[in-house]
Amino acid sequence: MPGSETEVRTAARDRRSAAAARWRPERVELLLVVEAPPSALDRYFYFEDVRVHDSLFRHVVEAVLGEKPSRDKAPYLEELRDRGVFLVDLSVDPFAGRKEAIPRCVPDLLRRARALEPGAVVLIGADVYDAAYDGLRDAGLNVVDVRLPFPGSGQQRRFLDGFREALGSPWPTGLEQEAEGAASN
Repeated sequence: MPGSETEVRTAARDRRSAAAARWRPERVELLLVVEAPPSALDRYFYFEDVRVHDSLFRHVVEAVLGEKPSRDKAPYLEELRDRGVFLVDLSVDPFAGRKEAIPRCVPDLLRRARALEPGAVVLIGADVYDAAYDGLRDAGLNVVDVRLPFPGSGQQRRFLDGFREALGSPWPTGLEQEAEGAASN
């Protein structure tokens, strides 16, 4: 017999948390913030075996590493970790269509983001940007002022172009130097 809805939600949250912890950099240079994890229990940015609907991962890898990833996610997650890139969700649980819940998640995001002490923060998704930009900036975090769409529903090119613009923004990290080195090659 399956557990209660709360038990299932807690187990899913724990599984996502363990996967993210495995790929968390020692020093977070670039913190990416997205709205919420997928509602499907087999999909998540940090899960290594995602067969379908992994657009966010594929496009973050393309934007940061400059290559289209294969289905073997581990080497790309390792490279993102080595470069100090880490992704968190504004909400630790899926929203299931409750967009009005987004602003209520911002105080917890502020606490988690400050604890990570990132060199820079990039917000992914218009709703995330609208809800969290001012609070993160006012908390003293270096939030990149680029309003990125989520890389789905035909927004993939706009995401990649905007992300590259965000990487070109000034911040005190090794990513800026890597972006400049890649541009000169």
